[in-house]
This record gives sequence, C-alpha cells and structure tokens, in this order.
Amino acid sequence: MQVIQTPEDKLEALGIVLPEVRKAVGNYVGCVRVGNLLFTAGQGVDQYHGKLGADLSVEDGYAASRQSMLNLLAVVQKELGSLNKVKRIVKLLGFVNCTEDFTDQPKVINGASDLLVDVFGEKGKHARSAVGMAQLPGGTAIEIEMVVEVEEEKGD
Repeated sequence: MQVIQTPEDKLEALGIVLPEVRKAVGNYVGCVRVGNLLFTAGQGVDQYHGKLGADLSVEDGYAASRQSMLNLLAVVQKELGSLNKVKRIVKLLGFVNCTEDFTDQPKVINGASDLLVDVFGEKGKHARSAVGMAQLPGGTAIEIEMVVEVEEEKGD
C-alpha cells in the first residue's frame, strides 16, 4: 500500500520547520489570490546580506534562496491553512543581488527550485526566471516571488 505524504510531512522528514511569516515593510500584503492562482509578494532573507560574486559565494546564495523559499512557503501555508492545497507551483521569479560580472544566478535560485521539488515532487516543478540586480531592499542577497495554482474552494 502506497503512503501519500503531505508537503508538511515531507518538510518534517527533511527536518524543516517553516519560519514565522515575516511582517510586510510597506503598504502591501504577503499574497493575493485570484481565482485558483496565488501570487506572492517577494520574500528576501534576514540571514544573508551582500552581493553574490563579492561578499557571498554561490553556495551562500543557494542557501539564501532556499531560506527565501521557506519564507514563501510559510506565507502560502498561512493563506491556505495547508500546503496540501497546492495543486502546482507555476512560476518563480528570483532576484539575485550580485556584481555586474556575476553570471550564476540560475545556480543560486536552484536552492529554491530544488526545495520545491523535494517538498511537492512533480507538482513542484515550475517555470522560472533568475535575474541579477544591482541592489535589493536592505541589502538582502535574494528575493523571490512565485505564482501557485491552488485547489479550488467549493463554490469557486
């Protein structure tokens, strides 16, 4: 008999506890649901600051990207009540605070992408953009936003 694990079960098996949802630092909300799509605001990280290619390594960026995704999953879980209501991860947009000559943005954002596949399996595979930025708010190394398809609520 096949045991179906929820995304929360998979996080627990990986030894991961989602962080508290970070407070917005402006006049916006953490996510907006439109029909069966959930659009998240960008999430940076508190633990990693500086530029990839100068202050931080690709490995640091990978870890920062993973942490940013944990922040996003906390937002999604709070909004939906359970990550089990995620039907599909649709799209990620990853911003990397980096030097002008840094070209490994995709390797950095792999931290987020790999975590999504670990937690959601095939439905965690997504379209993605990974771009370099001259600066990000507060000097954070990473900021990621995503679009998630969610199970339709009864009456939708």
